[in-house]
Amino acid sequence: MSQLTIEGAGQELTVRLSTLERVLSSYGKAVVAFSGGVDSSFLAWSAGRVLSRDSLLCVTADSPSLASSELQECKSLMDNWNLEWQVVLTREFENEEYVKNDGNRCFHCKTELISALQPLASDFGATILLGVNTDDLGEHRPGQQAALNGGAKFPLVESGFSKRDVRNASKLVGLSIWDKPAQACLASRVPYGTPVTINVLRNIGLAEAELRNLGFRDVRVRYYGETARIEVGEDELSRAVEFRHKIVSCLKKSGFDYVTLDLEGFKSGNLNRVLRKIHQ
Repeated sequence: MSQLTIEGAGQELTVRLSTLERVLSSYGKAVVAFSGGVDSSFLAWSAGRVLSRDSLLCVTADSPSLASSELQECKSLMDNWNLEWQVVLTREFENEEYVKNDGNRCFHCKTELISALQPLASDFGATILLGVNTDDLGEHRPGQQAALNGGAKFPLVESGFSKRDVRNASKLVGLSIWDKPAQACLASRVPYGTPVTINVLRNIGLAEAELRNLGFRDVRVRYYGETARIEVGEDELSRAVEFRHKIVSCLKKSGFDYVTLDLEGFKSGNLNRVLRKIHQ
């Protein structure tokens, strides 16, 4: 029986799972860049089913752009799945090109990640794997090119997995993260052209944690200096208005003087709009 056989998977998903098993097996040994998100979690879990324990290393990059709660969640998942796990420190903030935050910020960030993973992969004789799915290919993701430049592979893309496929497969096998909201790095909340600093990301992380503590699920706090622009899911907009006094209080404690609510609701990659206008 296939290592990635999932009861209840439809024909198309079964084919993709079979392809993923074949792709993962072809690597022999792998280093998975593990952020704790749905895609990298499903990839790590799948690699753990296909490869032997001593042929797989999952690595989480720790930096100010990672929300503090995410690192502990990564550890919990790795413990539950009994996979080898390591944390590496990345130093993208030492790169002026990253800090200035132009449209290629993600390129510099991913270059730093791959540079941190390459020595581990080299010593291990392994291939670096990233949890990129087919839906990611149509977005502005210069980090993907940086990863490819560094020799990384995208097995979910090679196997035809969309974001929906990843969530469906994760749900069928009982992974707790199957419906986890998309959680891009904190730097994605800072408009292009505004320098990314550790203090800015700290304030954003604190603000988003406060909003999640109030029960909001899909949350982004976009940074505009003294002003925070909040995005929540369209189904949570009325609740945000209802809780406005608590929200304002929480965000002022997180370092913001003014608090606004985006009436269009949450949109992943919202700040990329300015790049699309530039290239039109």
